Amino acid sequence: MKKHIAYLVTAGALFFGLGISTSCMADDASAKASATTTASTPAAVPAAPAATPVAAPAAETPAAAPAPVPVPNKGDTAWMLIATALVILMTIPGLALFYGGLVRSKNMLSILMQVFMIFALIIVLWCIYGYSFAFTEGNPFFGGTSRLILSGIWDPAKASFATVSTFSKGVVIPEFVYVVFQATFAAITCGLIVGSFAERAKFSAVLAFIVLWFTFSYLPIAHMVWFWPGADGIKDAATLASETAKGGWLWQKGALDFAGGTVVHINAAVAGIVGAFVVGKRVGYGKESMAPHSLTMTMIGASLLWVGWFGFNAGSALEAGDTAALAFVNTLLATAAATLSWVAGEWVIKGKPSMLGGASGAVAGLVAITPACGYVGPMGALAIGLLAGVICLWGVTGLKKLLGADDSLDVFGVHGVGGVLGALLTGVFAAPSLGGQGVYDYVANKIAADYSIMDQLRIQATGVAVTIVWSGVVALIAYKLVDMVIGMRVAEEDEREGLDISSHGESAYHA
Repeated sequence: MKKHIAYLVTAGALFFGLGISTSCMADDASAKASATTTASTPAAVPAAPAATPVAAPAAETPAAAPAPVPVPNKGDTAWMLIATALVILMTIPGLALFYGGLVRSKNMLSILMQVFMIFALIIVLWCIYGYSFAFTEGNPFFGGTSRLILSGIWDPAKASFATVSTFSKGVVIPEFVYVVFQATFAAITCGLIVGSFAERAKFSAVLAFIVLWFTFSYLPIAHMVWFWPGADGIKDAATLASETAKGGWLWQKGALDFAGGTVVHINAAVAGIVGAFVVGKRVGYGKESMAPHSLTMTMIGASLLWVGWFGFNAGSALEAGDTAALAFVNTLLATAAATLSWVAGEWVIKGKPSMLGGASGAVAGLVAITPACGYVGPMGALAIGLLAGVICLWGVTGLKKLLGADDSLDVFGVHGVGGVLGALLTGVFAAPSLGGQGVYDYVANKIAADYSIMDQLRIQATGVAVTIVWSGVVALIAYKLVDMVIGMRVAEEDEREGLDISSHGESAYHA
């Protein structure tokens, strides 16, 4: 009976957006041809000044010509498509292999299956309702319905596609490119969660939980942090206020999160640690060996994550320009620094450096630099990376013991601790006095001169706290609902046999 209910829950959630979209088709038909969306906080790169026209004689002055409609640059479009493909590489196969190598051999296919299917599920949900609820105008916490089932992006009457703003006035990219780029962010965020309760959760329960958490945690937080109507409507102080008021709640407060410290890493890590507590510890935890079965796979996965992360971070600039280059070099440098500091710390504490430590350090650096990569200078990135390596090492050792949860693959210790660290340090190293890019003033069209580290730290801390509370509450409710209807955990005998056989009827390895 529970299996039938599980299928109904998952299927019902899958078509949730489709049902809403049907009731809103009238609204969709009148949707604007251009969307008011962008991602992350304003990149501190001045927009190119418009050319000053030569005045004509007064008697012959013609009526003012309408401003030309911005057209996507093919270079920006090509870069964003490449960045999107790189983020897909991060998830499948990157995250899947990273996680797969860390579990025991009897659960290898199980974790691969979870990551793979979550990716597919979220892409579908994103196109049905996720994009609309995250990146269209609604209220400060949730978007609207104008892009349900991606309606309104193609205008058959005009034979044209809608565009979305970047962070430079008068610069746009095709909206479909932005849709797929952000879809990959949602997919990898949901995939990260399963590492906390790996090797013991029901496959159907995992999918049902992900649908609920994606809908009620990921989408609102993405909207709160990243949604704004774009820079083109900002002409003076009055329009700055009116345009800002249309953005997400944390965006309005000025939270800086270039590529997902709060939206992705803290959000997923909190959901993961709540799941580790709710599902409980693995059978034999603390008594039996649960060592990773293939650090070779983990190293391959970590390397794919590092490569793919350039699309994740540099792609969040939305243009193939200076900010993308800054995010690229910061991502490379911070990750290398975190790898060195983690391995050095482990070498001192344990007496030997390990491959697992190197891979974990790299991921810690990638996580910590994510919210900061487009705002800080290279030396700020170096400092963030060095701190991330040693602090996340403590997160998977000392903090993990304090919490007492069986966070199987250390999602909270790396993504939670690294995400919080990166989000806070963004407020510090974004300061122009420390080599950062500061905050852009779209009225004056230049970097604002009055950056306050303490004020920005308070804003960053607010974003961190809101994300922790929101994700934690939604996750707890979602886990409890799924547990009541389906049951989160497999039977003990199935867990001992391994989820590859008991849940999927196949084995990763054959003697």
